[in-house]
Amino acid sequence: MPLLTSSLKTPIGVLNLLADDQILIGVNLTTISAFRATQEVKSVKAIPTISDLINDYFDGDLTAINAIKVRQSGASFSQAAWKAMRKISAGKAISYADLAQRAGSTAAVRAAGAACANNAIMLVVPCHRIIKTGGALGNYAYGANKKKWLLSHEGFF
Repeated sequence: MPLLTSSLKTPIGVLNLLADDQILIGVNLTTISAFRATQEVKSVKAIPTISDLINDYFDGDLTAINAIKVRQSGASFSQAAWKAMRKISAGKAISYADLAQRAGSTAAVRAAGAACANNAIMLVVPCHRIIKTGGALGNYAYGANKKKWLLSHEGFF
């Protein structure tokens, strides 16, 4: 079965999706070709269920994305960090240090930042909910303005 790709127009730009059946394996705001899929890819208008849940999120159902199954490859600490990110409720944010602790190593703050930077499933694995100690937004691959918009949409500000 081929991987499915689709693009959604959202308030933060065109969101590109990559899924293996009903498991989301990539989300970005760059291009579909940035996914670098290693198997056959089929472009579809919408990925069943996943596209609807993402649209629901942007329409105000902030918990809709929690129902999306995800998978991405990475080291064990990154896996733990991504799992911890998914447990952060919309409207909340934690520091990189808190993320490191939740992922199992209080000393791994830089690794927590790297897990955010290497997250292939932005929005659904909500790395935008990770901020600096003290409350500064910190970095975001797609720009601080998009991170701020997402946090504002979720009621953080």
